[in-house]
Amino acid sequence: MKTIEYFKLQSKNLHKDFKTQKPYYDSSLGGNFFEYTPKFFDVDALVTDFEIDENHFTLMNAQHIIAKLVGFEKWTEILKASPAALELARLLFDNMHKIRNEEWGYYIRDVENDNDITLDDEDKLDIFKTVFAEVDGHQSDGYDYRLAKSNKTSINNQKIKTMENKSKIQITSLPLTGKDHAEFINVANEVFENALQRIEHEHPESVRKLWNPDQYLEEVLKPDMLPIDRDYALSLIEAFVVHKVIDLATLADDEVLEA
Repeated sequence: MKTIEYFKLQSKNLHKDFKTQKPYYDSSLGGNFFEYTPKFFDVDALVTDFEIDENHFTLMNAQHIIAKLVGFEKWTEILKASPAALELARLLFDNMHKIRNEEWGYYIRDVENDNDITLDDEDKLDIFKTVFAEVDGHQSDGYDYRLAKSNKTSINNQKIKTMENKSKIQITSLPLTGKDHAEFINVANEVFENALQRIEHEHPESVRKLWNPDQYLEEVLKPDMLPIDRDYALSLIEAFVVHKVIDLATLADDEVLEA
């Protein structure tokens, strides 16, 4: 299913949930309210968080809410978005339990500010895939408004998942030593070479001379991040290497010009 059609389906599902609306009178609060029997979304939570007008909720309103959930201000922005931005939006929706759109926005701003760069849609998509979509163990501090996903998960599966998360290996001290250091260096060197090939730099050997994997590990893994899940830490090594390679390539170009 194409991404646009996928979001149209989610909008229709949300609209269907609102159509289950039934009015009731709450004597303790002394007012009229609505109750719902939704199948796809937690309507009550959406009404509260997005200040939805329950008396006039249309399919267009549903499209607006879905757009908000995946990082757009309005539905028309989805229709004009790049393929990479659309793919990222779908991943944000499908991984709402791992990270909410607002959290993702803060995460990207920190990456851009810390590295003094501006990420394009392709960069953001690559980072999301590497750090969140393909890595288990993340848990959003926000609310997952979807019901369908959680309803499909049995209590036993939830218990197993919890046990798996608790058993994950943690890195508790830096700098890395022993087997951890060796593996992280190998991963850093491997992703460096992959990134260098991707940018097709004119002077790759000059870039390689500037590459220092130990220094790169120190730049990515900071003491204030501890303790950190080992798999997550490895994913960060891959996530930020492209920007490191670009920085080194720029330095290499400067050295060539000065020579």
